[in-house]
Formats: sequence, structure tokens, C-alpha cells
Amino acid sequence: MNPIMMALVGAGLGAVVAFILLSIKNSATQKSKEGEAQDIVKKAQAEAEEVRKKAQNDAKNIVREERGQLENEMEKKKKHLTDFERGLTKKEVALEQKTEQIQKDQDRIKTKETDLEAKSQKLDGELKKNAEIQDELANKLTQVAGLTKEQAKAELIEAVEQEARVDAAKRVKRVEEEANEESEKRAKRIVGIAIQRFAGEYVAEQTISSVEIADDGVKGRLIGREGRNIRAFEQICGVDLIIDDTPGIVTISSFNVVRKEISRMTIERLIADGRIHPAKIEEFYEKCKHEFESRLRELGEKAQMEIGVHGIHPEILKLIGALNWRTSYTQNQYQHALETAFLAGNMAAELGLNVKQARRAGLMHDIGKVLDASAEGSHAVIGADFAKKYGESPDIVHAIRAHHDDEKPESVLAHLVAAGDALSGARPGARKALKESYVSRLSDIEKIVNSFEGVHRSYAISAGREVRVLVENEKVSDEQTIMLSREIAHKIEQEMSYPGTIKVSVIRETRAVGIAK
Repeated sequence: MNPIMMALVGAGLGAVVAFILLSIKNSATQKSKEGEAQDIVKKAQAEAEEVRKKAQNDAKNIVREERGQLENEMEKKKKHLTDFERGLTKKEVALEQKTEQIQKDQDRIKTKETDLEAKSQKLDGELKKNAEIQDELANKLTQVAGLTKEQAKAELIEAVEQEARVDAAKRVKRVEEEANEESEKRAKRIVGIAIQRFAGEYVAEQTISSVEIADDGVKGRLIGREGRNIRAFEQICGVDLIIDDTPGIVTISSFNVVRKEISRMTIERLIADGRIHPAKIEEFYEKCKHEFESRLRELGEKAQMEIGVHGIHPEILKLIGALNWRTSYTQNQYQHALETAFLAGNMAAELGLNVKQARRAGLMHDIGKVLDASAEGSHAVIGADFAKKYGESPDIVHAIRAHHDDEKPESVLAHLVAAGDALSGARPGARKALKESYVSRLSDIEKIVNSFEGVHRSYAISAGREVRVLVENEKVSDEQTIMLSREIAHKIEQEMSYPGTIKVSVIRETRAVGIAK
């Protein structure tokens, strides 16, 4: 409420009170009541004065509060205006700086454009001058050499072609070196899978077993009426039984060494018993199978104890034992597995690695060789999958899979197993080859190489895996040696059949002889 209105209200109240008191005083009829009326009037006057003073104080407080609020609002507005002015000042300063920078950049660009234009004009002048110099030199060369411009051009083209040939030969060499690394890995993998998973007639002595019989009459009983016995035998045992005119012998053929051995034991039991019919074939097969599996497990446990490891699954132990009936280049694979295990363990010991883990991986690295041939992939791949199935650690599985580069070796253990496998197979006397075929291959290689012009002498080395070719310096240049090595390799590929690869090394050397007198 307005302070003035409050004051007027207080004054009005005082007047009303005074009027009432005055009325009371006039209405008094007796003198005795005058004193009482005066007291009442005084009291009313005092109350009116008190009300008036209170009203005045309230009015002053209200005025004071309103003034304070107005002053605060004014201060806030002044502060807001001051901040706004300060922000505008900063923005103006920043805008001026940007404008100055843009102007400087424009001046710099104009300066660069001027310089570039000057350089361009200078370059055009130099190009024109060089063209004039080239024409002058061409004329002088024509005069000095006595050649026309066309003749000089032809000689220049010939020289460039010769240089290009040299560069091409160098590039061919570099490309060959880069491609050989990848192609050799792929070729080895393809050839390796083909050899590991398939066996032809050239390994017949490793895929057949012969059983001697005392009486050829047993052959007829083995065949049975209308061939029922031989069909039952082949179906139950999973092998091919060959009964021909060869006296005293029946032949069992199978690529699975375990089935082949069980079948041989079954036939011997049948002949000894004398009762040959499908029921007996199945009975003796199951007995022989159980006995042979026990024998395989015993061999696996023996190998496990010999290398000092434990905890290998019984199914894996059977495969290790079955390696005893598998050979590679006449090397017994059971002994090969033990040798690889010991070699890998010895190298691990030298490197301060886990010896037992290295021996474990080395012992199992070739278990894929005795699995069924219907499995897809190389023996390293299917062996690794089998080991993984029966709980071997990822490190062991990787070492088995990578020992023939079917998978890139990514651990020291994988490299150790691969090295142990190579060392066991390459040691003197480990594997055998036919002497006649070996000598014939070396002779054929040298004969092909010596047929090329410029070849002075050739030597087939590394069991026919490499041939060293010495050429005559006068007939063959350094660049021509590259093309000669390619031509020799191409002819060997066309005229010979051989496993693996043959490296052709062409050697050209210059000899200087001095005589001291």
C-alpha cells in the first residue's frame, strides 16, 4: 500500500475516535461522569496517537523496502549493460584482427602468384634455349660421325633396346625371387597332400601284406560258395583280399595299416581254426581287433613313458602305436616320432623352453598318417584336428598343424617340431632310395644342362635337388646367365618327371692370372 494512503487512513481513524469521544462527552447528563469521560478521551487520544505513530513507521518501512528493491534492480541492469559493452568490445577487436590476417594472406598470395609467373617465364626461356642447344648438338654429332639424323636415331634406339633387355633381365630375376618364395610353399603343399593322402602302385610293398598258407585248398574255402566268404571278409575287415594263382600265398591290400594288420591276424586265426564262414570271420575279426587295439595302446603308452610325458588320451595313444606299422621311405614312423620328440625336447632345453611340451608335440606330429584316407587334407591338418578333438592344448595342435607349413608357424614350439621332423628324416641312414633311379636322375639332369651352348661343365648335387652350371665367359654375359637359367629350368620341366623342385644355379666367373718372374 502507498505510504501516503496509510497516513490518511491513520488520520481518519484518529478523527473518528475523537468524534466518538466528543459525542460521549456531550451526551453526559451528569457532572459526576465528566471525569470518567475525560479519562476515556485521554485514553482514546493516546491510542489514536499510538495508531498514528505505528502507521507512520509502517509507511516509512514500506518506502525503505521499495527503494532498496529499485536500487538493486538498477545495479543489476547497470552490471548487465557493462558486461554487454565489454563483450562487444572484444568482438570488435577479434574482428579487426581477422580482417588484418585476411589482408596479409591476400598480399602473400599475390606475391606468390607474381613469383610463379616470373619462374614460369624463366622456365619457358630455358626450355627454348635447351631445344636450340639440342638441335645444335644433333647437327654437330651428325657432322662428326658422318651419320644422318635417321641413322643416329636408329643407333640410339638400338642402344636403348639393349639397355632395356638388361633391365628386363634384372627385373625378371627380382620377380622370380619374389615369386619363388610363395610358389615353392604352394607347390610343396599341393604335392605333399597328394603324396600323403594317396598311394599308387609305386608303394604297393607298403600297402599289402602276404599270408602264407600250407595248402592251396584253403584258397577255395576262403573264397566260399559263390564268393560269399571273401565278400564277407572284405566287408567286415574293410580291406581287399587278393587270391590268385600264386602258390602258398594270399594277399591283403589296404592303405589303412591298422585294418591291414587286423585282417592278417584274422586270416591266420581262420586258417588255424579251419572253420571259415561269415559268422566265424566276424567273431575272429572282433577278437583280433580288440587284441590289436590293446597292443597299439601298449605301444603308445610305452612311447609316452619313454619320452617322459603323461596324460595323452587313449585314442591318440592308439594312433601313436599304429605308426609302428607305417613307413616313409622305409623309415619306421614309430621310431621317427620318438626321434622327433627327443630332438624337439633337446632343442627346447637348449633354449630354456618347456621340454615336456616339445616332446609331446613331437611325438604326436605324424598321427594323421595312420588315420583313414577318406579324411580330407594333409596328415598334419587331420592329425591336428584329431588332437584338438581329444583335448590337446592349442599350442600342441598348432605345432602339429604347422610342421609342414599347412599353417604358418607362429610359435617357437611349432618351429622346434618342424626342425625335429626334418632332422629325423634327414639323418644318415634314416631313409633309403633306389640307387638306379637316383643315378639315372642325376645323369639325365646333367645331360640336359650340357646340351646348351656356352655350358662348360655341370654338377647335379643335393640328391638331384640342385644343379650347378659353369659357363664360358666369352660366350655368356652376366645378363645372359639369368635367361640361361630360365631356359634350362624350362627344359628340365618338359623332359623330366621328378618330385619336389630342382634349383638351377648358373655360375660365370672371371679369372685373372699373373706370372711372377
